[in-house]
Amino acid sequence: MGVLKTILFILLFYYGFKILSRLFAPLILRYFSKKMQEKFGAQFNDFSKQQKQQPKEKVGEISIDKMPNKSTSNKNVGEYVDFEEVD
Repeated sequence: MGVLKTILFILLFYYGFKILSRLFAPLILRYFSKKMQEKFGAQFNDFSKQQKQQPKEKVGEISIDKMPNKSTSNKNVGEYVDFEEVD
């Protein structure tokens, strides 16, 4: 009798969850999409404010925003050895 109650409880929980998810899933998705839209709008507004605050450059003027990385390479890596297959 206990096994039958357990199976009945699992089925009741499964179908109840299925029905409730169909009712509340659109509401939850709408809520999260509004939140993401607000975050994106805030980031876009911050970016557009930064673009407006940057001073205008004159025509022909050069500006460097980032210095290139100084990469050191070891030119003394050894000699090239050509291998041949031996049957």
